[in-house]
Amino acid sequence: MTIQATLRSWFTPAPDSYAAGSVRRGKSVWVDAVHLLWSVWVFIVPAFDHYTWQWAFITLVTYPIFLLLYAKNCVASRKQVTTYAGAVVALAFVLMPWYPSSLCYFIYGCVMLRGCRTKGLSYIGILAMLNVLCLLEAWLLNYSWQSVISIPVTCFIIGVVINAEMTSGEKEAQLRLSQDEVRRLAATAERERIGRDLHDLLGHTLSLITLKLELSRKLFDRDNEAARRELEEAERVARHALAEVRAAVTGIRSTDLAAELASARLLLGSSAVSLDYGALPDSLPQDIERALALVIREAVTNIHRHAAATEASVRFVRSVEKIEMQISDNGKGGLSAYGNGVNGMCERVRAIGGSMEIDSPPRRGTRLQISVPVPQKTLSSANASASLASHDDYARGAA
Repeated sequence: MTIQATLRSWFTPAPDSYAAGSVRRGKSVWVDAVHLLWSVWVFIVPAFDHYTWQWAFITLVTYPIFLLLYAKNCVASRKQVTTYAGAVVALAFVLMPWYPSSLCYFIYGCVMLRGCRTKGLSYIGILAMLNVLCLLEAWLLNYSWQSVISIPVTCFIIGVVINAEMTSGEKEAQLRLSQDEVRRLAATAERERIGRDLHDLLGHTLSLITLKLELSRKLFDRDNEAARRELEEAERVARHALAEVRAAVTGIRSTDLAAELASARLLLGSSAVSLDYGALPDSLPQDIERALALVIREAVTNIHRHAAATEASVRFVRSVEKIEMQISDNGKGGLSAYGNGVNGMCERVRAIGGSMEIDSPPRRGTRLQISVPVPQKTLSSANASASLASHDDYARGAA
């Protein structure tokens, strides 16, 4: 195995490592290296006294070791984090008699320990115990009182901040998992509903058509008139089934809008924004419904990121000739320049022949008013399907 391959295997992030989590959030694997800027104190501490050859030699030997342990801490599994963070703390304790800069290593080791699987309160307890040991060793080595006081204060401040950030990150990860689970369950329930609807809709109808065709085949040679009546009845049943299938498909398509609003409610709920939406329109063409769903997605994303709102709403008004949708929030408003998101919404609405108006006074929220014409042929098709169903019901009653 080459040296390059060995290094790659050593520093490949484990699935549950800190670096892998940063990559999943869309960050660079090198973003965690920015925290190494605080290690400049390794080189500043001697300035308060004087630089010596002993300090230079120890720094030359230990600083690369510290960088290696820090890198392994970032890419290692959370089960192994304690090993590398503990090694940094142990390195600091060993070096303290000859190397005051080791206190910087100690702070890093204490902070790195938060990456293990310990809970928040357990971590604070471990942090307190390590700082007591550090204070005891510093007192025995006659360190200055400034160092004795500043190190535990610094450790606790940074440790509490990191603990709060990681706790918040863990809760956000749990929220994302719950959102994914809700979407998965919703998709599963929708598939099951579609399966039940198709079974109930087509099972009996196709069985009836099969029986009619078998009967007409048997009557063909003996009674042509009766065979013809059975074929006509099978044709009427098939037409009625076709109308019901079209209506069912229209209902399935309408779930795009419902699913998008459900997802929007979850997203805004994660930022403490309450989303209210009224009754959904039915019998919309697929292209119109899909475009409105994407507009809702973009608008809700803007509310989540920029509006600083506490309430939002989506309302629909359906008429014979058009569908109107209003998206509003009670955020900071003042939308003066259109970004890519707003321009994208305008383009989607224009692509289906609609128009969009934006009302965003400062400190009074934002309101989007979308109006889209509904093609008349869609309404005519729906009316024709209803007429066909009524005619078939009448024919069945007469038979």
